[in-house]
This record gives sequence, structure tokens and C-alpha cells, in this order.
Amino acid sequence: MIKAKMKHFSALLISLALLCSCTQAQVRDDDDMTLRREIGQMLVVGFRGTQVTDTSHIVRDITQYNIGGVILFEYDAPSHSRPRNITSPSQLKRLCGKLQHYGKGRLLIGIDQEGGMVSRLKVKQGFPAFASAQKTASDGIDSVRYYARLTAETLADLGINLNFAPCVDVNINPKCPVIGKLERSFSTNPATVTRCAAVWIEEQQRRGVTACLKHFPGHGSSKADTHLGIADVSDSWKPSELTPYRDLIAQGNVRMVMTTHVFNARIDSLYPATLSPSTLTTLLRDSLHFNGVIITDDLAMGAMTQQYAYDEMLMRAINAGADMLCLSNNGSDYNPDIVPQTIDIIVDLVKQGLVPAKRIHDSAARIAKLKKK
Repeated sequence: MIKAKMKHFSALLISLALLCSCTQAQVRDDDDMTLRREIGQMLVVGFRGTQVTDTSHIVRDITQYNIGGVILFEYDAPSHSRPRNITSPSQLKRLCGKLQHYGKGRLLIGIDQEGGMVSRLKVKQGFPAFASAQKTASDGIDSVRYYARLTAETLADLGINLNFAPCVDVNINPKCPVIGKLERSFSTNPATVTRCAAVWIEEQQRRGVTACLKHFPGHGSSKADTHLGIADVSDSWKPSELTPYRDLIAQGNVRMVMTTHVFNARIDSLYPATLSPSTLTTLLRDSLHFNGVIITDDLAMGAMTQQYAYDEMLMRAINAGADMLCLSNNGSDYNPDIVPQTIDIIVDLVKQGLVPAKRIHDSAARIAKLKKK
């Protein structure tokens, strides 16, 4: 009788051990899936196509990999051809509606629509003419408000809910190839930049289009273009370039800030801003008290790809404090599998202990908060 009871007890222990093992495996699987979905939310991805179907890889990325957003372009840089995503207002509105359908209403659909030479929406495609930041500011604050409102209304009607604008770089160097020469800065005066940018934020966000300030901590003094390679502003950057960020953040309406890839030894002697904890965490988070979403500038730009391997770039950007990673897929190459490959890399970095899981969770929470707005 005792032997029979012991045999029964042993069998019960084995069953409990197997059950516990299965439960732990299920927990690990659930944790891994949660991590992957949170990483997906951190990605803003570019793609080819003026329309999408169930078999489009960007649809797979939205539905299976839970990406946080997409970024639209008029020009396809890898193939040096048009169109990329945009041909006309009606076409673009259909595309955005379809993307949002697959995203179940939670997808960020972003674009660079500053006006002037940085306009993805062209007059020849049937869109309104949008003046540059410099031109609108020189014509007065009413002009700034007119074009900010026109931009916001146009984007909202199309279904675009994120504009990577306004550009709050101070025009320190009017010959800067990527800011001053393109008339992207409102002014040489930080206070004027702040006043104009505040109008842009107000006009866009009251219409459901999130504004994104760029390029932190300032690209306006550079002599080089970060699209092409490294831009060192250590000797030209001025602390006053932080003024628009400080003042606008203090007003409480800034939801998103985009980093720049410039190298600034006065803030970090080792890494460019996008990969710099001193820049994104110590300065932007701790000193300027920004609690919204930090997004990187395009990681396909030369300042990044020429200096860093892709996995190191991802690791350093996340650890620096970036919440979202801009993967334009519009640099020198086009990779339809950039999303699953990127997620696999970041999961591996977490498992190796090179990226804390808490960093991923914190970013996902900030993104969720942004999307509720």
C-alpha cells in the first residue's frame, strides 16, 4: 500500500514538474512575443509603392511585425526614379487610407513636408505650393501661420498624421548645404525660430497631425551634409541653438523630437548626437525635461552607414535614448526585409544583455502615449 502511494506521489511530482516546465516555456514565448511587438512599434519604415495589397511587404510589416509607422517619399533614391509613394492627392489619400486600414487606425503615417525645397508634395502632382520656412518667416508671422495651416489641413485631409516639421535649426551658417542653403531655417534669431515653430506646432496638432522638432541638438552651423558623411560642428555650434527646444518644450506641446547625426565634441567627444547618451538622455531628457518620443534621423544616411555597422548603430541609438528608429529604406540600398531583420538583431542584443529590456519597454510606453493623442 505504501509503495503504491509513493509511486502515485512520484508520478504526481513528475506531472507537476512537466506542467511547470511547460508554463515557464509559455511565459518565455509570451515575453519574447511582447518584446518583438514592442520593438516593432519603435520602427518607422519606408517602402516602395503607390498602392499596397495583402501581399505587399509593408503590409506584412504592419500586420505581422507591428511596426509603429511608415514614412512616405516622392523620390526613390536607390533606383534614382519616380514615383516612390506619391503621384497625386487622390492616389495618396487612397494609399494612406489603405495603410491605416491594415494598421487598425493606430499607424503613424509620416512625411517631410516643411515647404520650399523640402516638400514631398509637389505642385506638378496637384498639391498646393508651400513656401520655405525662411520665406514665410521673412514675410511675417501671419505668413507663417497661413502656410502652417495650409500644410496641416492638406496632410490631415490626406490621412497623414505625422509631419517631420518644423525644422528649428537656427541659421548660424547660411551656407550650410542641408539647412541654410535650402531655406529650411526660420531665422538666425533663436527667438524668431521659437515663435514660428510654436505656430507650426499649434496649427498641425489641433488638426491631428503630430509635429516633430528637428534636428537636435542643432544642424544649422554645419559645413557638411550628414546625408553624405560625417558633419563635425564642434567649433561652429552655439549653445543658443538649444533655445528653441528649451522654450518650446517648456510650453508643453512638443510630442516628438528628431535627432541629428552631427558630431559635436562640446556635448559628446565620442559619438554623434543620434548615438550619444550625453545628448539624448543627459541633455534632452534630464536637462531640457523632454518626456515625449525621440526619433532618430534616417539611419540610412552616410554619417551613420560610413562609420558604424548596423547592429552597433541600433544598439547605440537605443541605449542613447532613442525611442523610434527611422529606417527610410531610401538610401543607397533597398531592403524589403529590413523590418524582420532589424527586430531579430535587437532581440539578440537584448538577449546578450547589450540593450536593457527596460529601454524597449519605456520606448513602447512613450509611443503608446503619443498615439493616444
